[in-house]
Amino acid sequence: MKAIIIDDERLARQEIKTILAKHDVEILQECANHVEAIEAIENERPDVIFLDIQMPEKNGFELLQELSYMPQVVFVTAYDEHALKAFEVNALDYLMKPIDEQRMESALNKVRKNLKSSGKHDKYLPTDKIFIKDGDKCWFVELSEIRMFSSVGNYVQVFFSNFKPLVLKSLNNLEEKLDEKYFFRANRKTIINLNYIDKIEPGLNNSLVVYLKNGEEVEVSRRQSVRFKNIMSL
Repeated sequence: MKAIIIDDERLARQEIKTILAKHDVEILQECANHVEAIEAIENERPDVIFLDIQMPEKNGFELLQELSYMPQVVFVTAYDEHALKAFEVNALDYLMKPIDEQRMESALNKVRKNLKSSGKHDKYLPTDKIFIKDGDKCWFVELSEIRMFSSVGNYVQVFFSNFKPLVLKSLNNLEEKLDEKYFFRANRKTIINLNYIDKIEPGLNNSLVVYLKNGEEVEVSRRQSVRFKNIMSL
């Protein structure tokens, strides 16, 4: 198991490092701020990160929002008031400082279990989770739960359950990471989850209109309609 430790306090990083050394965990890097952390995560692609929530400039939640590669996340913090927020985003686990070694062992067991069932891949698969932050609200959402991505200016609106948060991402960059078996670029501004299609009807000028299960109506552009018909065997 390969890990990166992210905490602005040197003694806190050392505490985590000392405990992990007892559990056959390889520490790829230690990072003291979000700039170091983002570079390390994107370059090293660890299995898990141990992430402090309260850090200068940008906190742990803001750091996660900027990642294109999402490892498993174990939050580590001294601030109990963040506990509820951490569980709202469905983090793998949450450790309080000073760290209890049994709690760390429990967190590592969860990481190992998830690694065994998932494996590494270049594309986002439906079982993968992506981090979404909109204002004070944060989520880790499985891709299988997302029915549509829609471009809104410099943002992407993510449609899942009853939520429609905006995230600062590029739709083109997102499309490159999504598995085309499950997600389709319907038009310049929209990517749809093929599993959420309810019905398909003819549109204007050889286009198609797709209705999703939650009621959204999406036009498949004339350019994309031919490809869409082949994928859907229409």
